[in-house]
Amino acid sequence: MQAATLPISAGWQWILDGYRLFMRQPAPMFFWSLVTGMLISISYLIPVFGQIALIGATPLLTFIILSACRRVASDQRMGWGLWLQPLRRDPSVRRRLFRLGMLYLAFCMAAGIVATIPFLNDLRLAVDAGGGIDERQLLAAMRGPFITFGLLYVLISALFWHAPALTGWHAIPIVQAMFYSMVACWRNKLPFLAYGAGWASIFFVFQLAGGLLTGMGLSFAASQLLMTPVNLVVAAVLYCSFYPAYVSVFGNHYPLSLEDLS
Repeated sequence: MQAATLPISAGWQWILDGYRLFMRQPAPMFFWSLVTGMLISISYLIPVFGQIALIGATPLLTFIILSACRRVASDQRMGWGLWLQPLRRDPSVRRRLFRLGMLYLAFCMAAGIVATIPFLNDLRLAVDAGGGIDERQLLAAMRGPFITFGLLYVLISALFWHAPALTGWHAIPIVQAMFYSMVACWRNKLPFLAYGAGWASIFFVFQLAGGLLTGMGLSFAASQLLMTPVNLVVAAVLYCSFYPAYVSVFGNHYPLSLEDLS
């Protein structure tokens, strides 16, 4: 698998192509965004175990939306009963994605431990002898672990970004797929930097819009009610942009090119 090296402008192009892909069949993509949002909400209702399950399922969920995008990009209708078809077609795909998910979970947990250990003393100081917590001191103590975990997570993301597609569609062994993903992300670090900055800007603008609605006198509940479908659409476009990012890097293995999304 030869990964292409793209210009920095490709990062923004992935976002535009994700939007074009969403507009081809917005209803099923909006549905997936809604389902994903519900899964995230449910995970928070089950402390610890809910988050663990969601993290472990991330590669599988990524493969599902990539397969749906591949179908939409090929001008095939994305019916409601087709979402799980890529997993039902070949049991070995499910097994590989499950193992990839367990490995992803292990990496994230290891990163959390590594990020926390150097700051344990600062965290202990935020708790007094009676068990009381100084919230301000705790927040200050958590800054180091969060930053460290964020840096480690960038590396983890590079390892797993393309791995679901590589192991799911091409049956590439998991470790090899992770290596290919890391190499592809390194070769395209500038496009991914632009991609991340683009999405950060988009989410900031919509958060600002919600704040402006509240500032104009609209109640917080009403503002959230208006912004929820907008946020779901933005999330759906985000998920759709995963596919152009993959195709543009490993596009020589598909008939689809970025121009076909225009």
